[in-house]
This record gives sequence, C-alpha cells and structure tokens, in this order.
Amino acid sequence: MAVKLAAQRREDHTKSATKEIRNSGRVPAVIYGKAKESKSIAVDSVELIKTVRDEGRNAIISLHIEDEKPVDVMLHEYQIDPLKDELVHADFYIVDMAEEMDVEVNIHLEGEAKGTKDGGVLQQPLYALQVRAKPADIPEQIVVDVSDLDIGDSIAVSDIEIQGKYELLDDPVTTVVTVSAPDTLEDIEAAPAENAEPELVDGEKEA
Repeated sequence: MAVKLAAQRREDHTKSATKEIRNSGRVPAVIYGKAKESKSIAVDSVELIKTVRDEGRNAIISLHIEDEKPVDVMLHEYQIDPLKDELVHADFYIVDMAEEMDVEVNIHLEGEAKGTKDGGVLQQPLYALQVRAKPADIPEQIVVDVSDLDIGDSIAVSDIEIQGKYELLDDPVTTVVTVSAPDTLEDIEAAPAENAEPELVDGEKEA
C-alpha cells in the first residue's frame, strides 16, 4: 500500500520564494514521469524524511497535490546541504504500478558467519543489487544469511534465494560476501620491516 504524502503546487521559482519554502519547513521538489508533464511542488521536509526512514528508499508514495487526483511516485533523487545537513530538494518519479522498473535495493546481512569465530574476516564487496520488478513488488531490502559461511566460503549473486516477484540484474558470478583467512602471526613476523632504522651501537646509529 502506498504511503500518503501531502504536497502543494509551486508556481513562484524565485530565490526568495524558494527560501521562504525552506524556512517554513518544507522542501521544493519536482514531480515527473514518462510522457508526463513535470510539476513543481513543495512537501513537508520532516514528513518526507520520516516516510523514507520508515518505509525505505524505494517506497511507493501516494502524492496528494492540493485539488488534484493522487499520483503514485517514488523518490528518485534528493539533495542535502552538506553544511547544514538539511534536505534542500527532491525529485519524484511517477510510476506505473503495472509496469516493471529497475531500481537499486540494499543488501542486509543476517547471522554470524562460522568462519569469523575461528578468526576469519567477513568482507562484503557488494552493498546493493539491481532489481527489476513492478513497483509494488520491489523489496525493501534483500536479506543474505551468512551463518553457514566458513573460512574460504563466499556467496555470489547466483546463490541468493529470491523471495518475491523480482529479478536480479547483476552478474550472477559477482561476489556479495566472503570470509577470508586471517593473517597469521608467522606471516607478520616473516614480513620484512620497511624503512627500518639501523640498530644502535653504544647509543649511536651504525654508519
């Protein structure tokens, strides 16, 4: 089910009007889609952040623009002021609930790998996957269970169990997570010291 979010039309694009919008706790935004006319709007900044935090980056949002029919959208892009750490602009993309689309979905690792209990190091080269699905079928995250991984084991994209109506687009052989062997004490002691200082003889360095 889509999450409701109220919006207001934005006709004045001057800097002063945009500043006033931000000062009022709202964020200027644009809504657009394939074969759709773009519109300038403003939404409540706190409500938008709360929606993304609670429902996920790929949440379907039912955008209620004043005096208009609600439209289903997804948050496509957003901009943050790095100095103030505030949301300053957002782009919403109009979605067709019957049409598949490609999105990026975060990977969530679950469990504790067996190999880490023996000193192995868990490494995750891939943090998100490209997914193709209808908007309502896009998963909030893709869970990967690492509990059975021993030292030397790994999980590739092809090993992920798909639990839903979506398709993974990444190369099947791409490594998602692996458990590598730890550096042994012998390896560390055998490694030559770089730029080592010469030994001291009677308080002076050897020539």
